[in-house]
Amino acid sequence: MFTALNILLQSTALAGNLEVSWGHVAFATIPVLLLIILMGFLKMAGDKSALITLVTTIVLALFAFGFPVADTGLSFVYGVLKAIFPILIIIIMAIFSYNVLVKTGKMEILKEQFSSISSDKCIQVLLLTWGFGGLLEGMAGFGTAVAIPAAILISLGFKPIFSAVASLIANSVATGFGAVGTPVKVLAEQAGVTDIQVLSTQVVLQLSPLMILIPFILVFMTDPRIKSLPKHILLSVIVGVVSLAVQYIAARYMGAETPAILGSIASIIAIIIYAKLTATKEDKELKAKFPKRTMGEIINAWSVYGFILILVILTSPLLPLRNILAPLSATTLFSQNIFDAVTQTEVVRSIKVSWLTDAGVLLFLGSILGGLLQGAKIVELIKLLGTVIKQQRKTIVTVCSLIALSSIMDFSGMISQLGLALAIATGSLYPLFAPTIGCLGTFLTGSDTSSNILFGKLQASVAHTTGADPSWLAAANTAGATGGKIISPQSIAVATSACGLQGREGEIMKKALPYALGYIVVSGLMVYFVPKIMGTILF
Repeated sequence: MFTALNILLQSTALAGNLEVSWGHVAFATIPVLLLIILMGFLKMAGDKSALITLVTTIVLALFAFGFPVADTGLSFVYGVLKAIFPILIIIIMAIFSYNVLVKTGKMEILKEQFSSISSDKCIQVLLLTWGFGGLLEGMAGFGTAVAIPAAILISLGFKPIFSAVASLIANSVATGFGAVGTPVKVLAEQAGVTDIQVLSTQVVLQLSPLMILIPFILVFMTDPRIKSLPKHILLSVIVGVVSLAVQYIAARYMGAETPAILGSIASIIAIIIYAKLTATKEDKELKAKFPKRTMGEIINAWSVYGFILILVILTSPLLPLRNILAPLSATTLFSQNIFDAVTQTEVVRSIKVSWLTDAGVLLFLGSILGGLLQGAKIVELIKLLGTVIKQQRKTIVTVCSLIALSSIMDFSGMISQLGLALAIATGSLYPLFAPTIGCLGTFLTGSDTSSNILFGKLQASVAHTTGADPSWLAAANTAGATGGKIISPQSIAVATSACGLQGREGEIMKKALPYALGYIVVSGLMVYFVPKIMGTILF
């Protein structure tokens, strides 16, 4: 099998006029290792680490890979634009939405709401990161599910480092179906999978043990006492099983758009019910201490996030309004022709911003509308936005540098070299390491969707030659990609920005790395052993 796989991958690479050169593989690993060393071991600030790695990547592209100067420049520009639209806009607007609540004083009411559900810190963390965060990921994605829950956790009294790491770990499983199923839909297109419902179901199956393990990790991080283990196990099993059941049904019968959304809503309901059933006398006494709020006060306090959720749902692909607004929406198109070293042809790369349906714009509108309803003046809100942008200077540099270097690595052939080399090196054990390729893609690009674009075809090609199910190995790519989100430098930049921890990216990466490695191991075991146990008929 190793020989057949080797021949396949060599022929696949040569078909794109790209030879698998182990010298090039060594050069391609330099940006990855450099970024890890600078951030994780030398504890250098994220903006400085990203800039140094970007310069190193440019030098490698020009001199080690012979990538044309003009196309290196175009790749850089494309990466910066891709960082701004939509990632940076969403990061800034997500933090802006939180600051609006702080300015209007309504964050105190939200804190009361979460505290009144339960005084149990484990329940609060799970509700915010896994439940509410998963819902934000399913509908909007692009960092909202890290930034907003992390900021609220800090307001509830949790330490910034804990809030950042917990939000990163929680923002894993849901990303496979984030932004209304975009990663899986793109994966199906790249891998040539026609039955997206089967593909979606396979992703859920591969991630199934993690739907219980991740909630357990979150509650154990919050309260690591041994005597609390029985309670932690019960809570994580309940939440995990509910998430798994709802996501499986949604994937099996509806497709890729709704598993994360419906699964998160079901999780929120399950957590609240558990909190009510296990409420202690102290919980009831604590709830009695809070002032009684009218329904109008509660709705007003939630209006910022309420408007955001309503706007996101109304303009999602699930409803016809998006198509109705498309012809009316002002659209900005950035288009460039860039030489692709993998295919040895010029490819058109475009970034299209539809201003009426763009996620960042929806976050801005929701924040403004909610802020006005809560009594803030428009001038105050605009000034607040300016303050937030100034505070995010380092984050802007970090994210632009990271996306630009991943763009250069992509077009110059570095990422393809790494993926092909890993596939060749693993031989007959390839399915065990298939999620690692997806993880690598997300680590380098910060996006599950981008990872599927980079390696979806590779996974399907390996499956066709080795006799595996192409859909199953394609699903393995996005399963691994969700784990890569935990330690993606871009995601870490979002977390540090939301928690006011700019400059401490390396500390967060070191804390998150063991969880990401364990995540990938579990995913690999599922991909490798489930077909052997269940045979060729998986469903």
